[in-house]
Amino acid sequence: MSNATALRPHAESGTFGNAEPLLTVSNLSLGVRRGSNETKIVDDVSFDVNAKNRFGIVGESGSGKSMTLRAIAGLLPRGVEILSGQIAYRGRDLAAFSASERRALMGPEIAMIFQEPMTALNPVKRVGDQIAEGPRRHLEMSRKEARELAVDMMAKTGIPDPARRVRAYPHELSGGLRQRVMIAMALSCRPKLLLCDEPTTALDVTVQHQVLRQLEDLCDDFGAALVFVTHDLAVVNQTCSDLAVMYAGRLVESGPVKDIFRDPRHPYTRGLLDSAPDFDRPNRELLAIPGFPVNLADRPVGCSFAPRCSFAQKSCLTRSPSLEVVAPGRTAACFRTEELFQEGSE
Repeated sequence: MSNATALRPHAESGTFGNAEPLLTVSNLSLGVRRGSNETKIVDDVSFDVNAKNRFGIVGESGSGKSMTLRAIAGLLPRGVEILSGQIAYRGRDLAAFSASERRALMGPEIAMIFQEPMTALNPVKRVGDQIAEGPRRHLEMSRKEARELAVDMMAKTGIPDPARRVRAYPHELSGGLRQRVMIAMALSCRPKLLLCDEPTTALDVTVQHQVLRQLEDLCDDFGAALVFVTHDLAVVNQTCSDLAVMYAGRLVESGPVKDIFRDPRHPYTRGLLDSAPDFDRPNRELLAIPGFPVNLADRPVGCSFAPRCSFAQKSCLTRSPSLEVVAPGRTAACFRTEELFQEGSE
């Protein structure tokens, strides 16, 4: 049984796979092409996000989680491209959108909150004007209406004295207030899908908790689905209802958060949970995952996690496991899933 289930009370279970998806990622591979050679950064990843659902993606740095999010937003770095697969929003392939269609989509339908607001915000433009820009463009509001909306959104995100701070520049605000400005910007056009790329990483625990609560409340108010990328299991447990675990660019486990935390079916997921503090047992020794992540340019033939896995057997070094259904609404990519389940039940 996992020792990390007491991190925080989990969000209510979502509708994993039970409704028509708002977002469908199908067999997505991202990477770099050099002549006839391909280096895959994300390899054959598939998942669905339903309307109003809260979907988390976790994994170590370099696991491909942020790159997957950027592919959905159409913000891949130069040189990185979609090698295969499809990203569909409301049944339409995003790759088929023209540049103008993509611009019309980003804001009123899909919005993104970045990890570091100081680099995402325009340093020479007042924050109120940056919040108002989306409503003026997409909702055809007047300057006065958009400014009033900016003040209202700042108030909704918990920024004190919004009528004064609407005229502030980003450098005049603290990290927590800048992140609230980013949330206000993202939600100003009431999008149906909100993409979050580790938006609370740079914040202290108290401010992080406040920001997450406000983000959850606003998503509930606006009816927005949430895709939350993070390496912090406590944040996932607090914020998300469903979860995908990525390792070395591949999806290794998925399902409802409460089920994965209670009964992980992949050794990597178990390693992540065992390395997190358990506040019910503060004296428990934290167990680190041994070794280092694989070099994606020289991926091993078998399971990518095998060199670090205490459950690995000979076949793991020669064959790569595929995602298989291991329980209702749950998948895992491991040859020894049943043994993990039996050991966790003891």
